[in-house]
Amino acid sequence: MSEPSAKKYTEERISRELFAEADAFGQRIDVFLAAQLPDFSRSRLQEWIKEGCVRINGQVVDKPREKLMGGEQIQIDAQLEVQSGDVGQDLDLDVVYEDEAMLIVNKPVGLVVHPAPGHRDGTLVNALLHHAPELQLLPRAGLVHRIDKDTSGLLVVARTPETHTLLVRALSKRAFLREYDAIVHGLVIAGGTVDAAIGRDPGNRQQMAVVEEMGREAVTHYRVVERFRAHTHIKCRLETGRTHQIRVHMNHAGFPLLGDPTYGGRQKLLAKADPAVVDALKQFRRQALHAARLGLEHPLTGEFMEWEAPLPSDMVNLMALLRKDREDKDY
Repeated sequence: MSEPSAKKYTEERISRELFAEADAFGQRIDVFLAAQLPDFSRSRLQEWIKEGCVRINGQVVDKPREKLMGGEQIQIDAQLEVQSGDVGQDLDLDVVYEDEAMLIVNKPVGLVVHPAPGHRDGTLVNALLHHAPELQLLPRAGLVHRIDKDTSGLLVVARTPETHTLLVRALSKRAFLREYDAIVHGLVIAGGTVDAAIGRDPGNRQQMAVVEEMGREAVTHYRVVERFRAHTHIKCRLETGRTHQIRVHMNHAGFPLLGDPTYGGRQKLLAKADPAVVDALKQFRRQALHAARLGLEHPLTGEFMEWEAPLPSDMVNLMALLRKDREDKDY
């Protein structure tokens, strides 16, 4: 692993001049600015107001709730600051797509997304900051969503404050297409939908669970791709994006993910299976889950774009063995 780089991205100054038309009468200044400057989040604009970076007719305003009369000249002079102390590292980074607005990356199994205690470097964020140092100016280095360490697949990364705001809004409006491949225990007869709220497990705060009373809405659609003797390859499409959603929902449906150390339960081995198959099942110690397909409207052009990432080799190899086991048993 390479040493972290000490290089920091130069902070960027933002200057804007706006005019409040007569119909802005009665609007809060933070609401007005959020409508006029969609490339910046309302919380960031409120911070700038409180820091004295906004002037109305030449006078500093420091209260986000300040009301406009209409006809005012508004000036903003603020600085985009580095959002964290994380540093770039020259790590392997599988960039599937890249332009001035965003990146699409394919995260491998085992790579932590964000630095945290025990994983201060060697993460996806460190790789992104080396590849595009301007991401230091964005929350979470521009990452709009995340996947678990032992889940592989596609993630979108914003490159500017404008595209970050637009992509976060699109995600909150469920405008992303996110489809995952998974291998689950049991024979799934047909596709379906799990519509069950997810929240912290009352019995174990380190885990998530279906908790209808206190949880947040969560919807997962799934369909069958291939059945083996005692396992099924399925595709899951997320309508919402709760923590561990697919893992929790498929376990709730009675089909836990193969290899899932948290929600998978006890490993179920095949009766009378070839030793190579038994060994492969024992050795598969991560959730068999891959973010295979991602689709979204480009934040600047409005064009709908899609990307696909091939299954990682461990899932490909395991399914080949399960397929051979099924054929050998004439099942």
